[in-house]
Amino acid sequence: MKSHRNLSPRSAERAERGLYQAILSLRTDDECRRFISDLCTPAELEALIDRWSVVAHLNDGLSYRTIHELTGVSVTTIGRVARFLTNGSGGYRVALERLGGPR
Repeated sequence: MKSHRNLSPRSAERAERGLYQAILSLRTDDECRRFISDLCTPAELEALIDRWSVVAHLNDGLSYRTIHELTGVSVTTIGRVARFLTNGSGGYRVALERLGGPR
């Protein structure tokens, strides 16, 4: 993760925790859309959407090439998502399960 310029480690941790609390406070899709729209640049939002768009396809066992053809997301990005889906912190899995279970 990028280092926080002038924040002490404790302040950076507090800021990170505050971001997560802000996200958890959102109650609707529209609130979340508005918050993320304010938080992210268009390029950052596009990158997040690209990553999330391939998770279910990877979980379904589709090939990287097929996922690329379906989504237009680069094979490099698909590979990165696959690594985190398999060896990451488990966040993708939690979201998949809560949104309807592994497909």
